[in-house]
Amino acid sequence: MRILLFSGKGGVGKTSLAAATGLKLAQLKYRTLVMSIDPAHSLADAFDLDTDLFHVQTADPMPINDRLSIQELNIQREIKRHWQEISSYVSSVLRTTGISGVEAEELAILPGMEELSAMMYINQYRREKRYDVIVLDAAPTAESMRFISMPTTLDWYMKHIFPFQRNLLKAVRPIANRVAPFELPPDAYFGNIRDLFGKLEGVNAIMEDPQITSVRLITNPEKMVLRETQRAFVYFSLHGLTVDAVIVNRVLPTEVMDAWFNEWHTSQNTMVHEIEEYFAPVPVKKVPLFAHEVLGKQRLEDLARVLYAEGEDPSAVTRTEKPYTFGKQNGVYEIRVLLPFATKGEVELFKKGDELVVQIGTFRRHIGLPRSMAALLPSRAKLESKVLTVEMKEIP
Repeated sequence: MRILLFSGKGGVGKTSLAAATGLKLAQLKYRTLVMSIDPAHSLADAFDLDTDLFHVQTADPMPINDRLSIQELNIQREIKRHWQEISSYVSSVLRTTGISGVEAEELAILPGMEELSAMMYINQYRREKRYDVIVLDAAPTAESMRFISMPTTLDWYMKHIFPFQRNLLKAVRPIANRVAPFELPPDAYFGNIRDLFGKLEGVNAIMEDPQITSVRLITNPEKMVLRETQRAFVYFSLHGLTVDAVIVNRVLPTEVMDAWFNEWHTSQNTMVHEIEEYFAPVPVKKVPLFAHEVLGKQRLEDLARVLYAEGEDPSAVTRTEKPYTFGKQNGVYEIRVLLPFATKGEVELFKKGDELVVQIGTFRRHIGLPRSMAALLPSRAKLESKVLTVEMKEIP
């Protein structure tokens, strides 16, 4: 099974691109699911479906044709299906503070519930071998980061905190409940967490396997959007996911010759050049701004024809090597950069803001740094087996 994760800043058009990709895959005879994990669901709107009819469906995927289905997660249904004990306990605690029942139920929808529910479905469909490809229409960038980091966080909690917390509360609960202003969580609460973890087991390895999961970053040729796309690239790399394409959406077509758009053309051309330079060697696709809203199956198919060349398979594994990785050895932060054509003596390094810039002749690689490394400076570098390792340290 292949997983294609479409991520980007809100409003860049990732839902339309994910939906168009799903249609293209279905045309290639793949059993395909397009799943929305964006709380502001617009997947049904992209297909121009009757959303009232769509949203009264069960939580199961809805078929578009014999090869393509779509699914929008409904958090209220997911709470009943997966989170009942946890949500009920949180609601009861909130009600003891004077919060009304409806407000308590809303506040009991904890951050991460939707993302983890999506992970559970992915794991379930993988085990059932129900689909050949799952296209994920992810939430805006910040929520996407939470989505990919959740399994690791939960795994750490289950191994280090969960057993101790459950055993401790089992021992003190009878006494504590007599004096505490609210009851401590019952054992069913912890049983619910354990069951959820069982449904997620193995999904972390799936997301980090480039033969299974690829990230497609969607951006517009605008400076503010590009900066968030660059940050997303850094954090997907930090979490071990492979970005195999960057899609620049809504590029002003060259045939738009009106003088009013001259400055837009200049600005977009500059941004596209910067995008290609920053993300190299990851391929950059450019999609023009359409003369109409991309809505409905026919227009999504038109978009797919622009996005993918004749005979191109969107599910093909095109990249397995990460351009760079972050690590820490003996207390020293390291960045490892793949430089297959570099030789010793021609590599130059310098820091620019929160980026490390690697220059080889006229070629430059801009590497955005995570927050833990943004204040550090390069102190030592070595090139071995076509991999440049840069040590980053605090310089007094």
